[in-house]
Amino acid sequence: MCLGIPGRITAITDASRLMAMADVSGVRREVNIACVAEGALEDLVGRWALIHVGFAMSLIDEEEAAKTLEALRDLGEAQEALEAMAEGSKALEERA
Repeated sequence: MCLGIPGRITAITDASRLMAMADVSGVRREVNIACVAEGALEDLVGRWALIHVGFAMSLIDEEEAAKTLEALRDLGEAQEALEAMAEGSKALEERA
């Protein structure tokens, strides 16, 4: 099963590679925004997107993001996915 978790795009980190920083329930992760890039990339900052394996797959509104996060928490899947993302981010930081 593929799981997309809502995350808020907080900054464009590399416009030439279509990369941005996203905050997913307090976990910051760099994601590829090619699937949602339309118009000025800066317009994506503050927007919510469904994040899956490092890609922002589609834009959603804040209400939909909140409902999705609540449903995932209820199912217990969000915590598991967030822990995996945090471990991945930690491993990347240790390499730097």
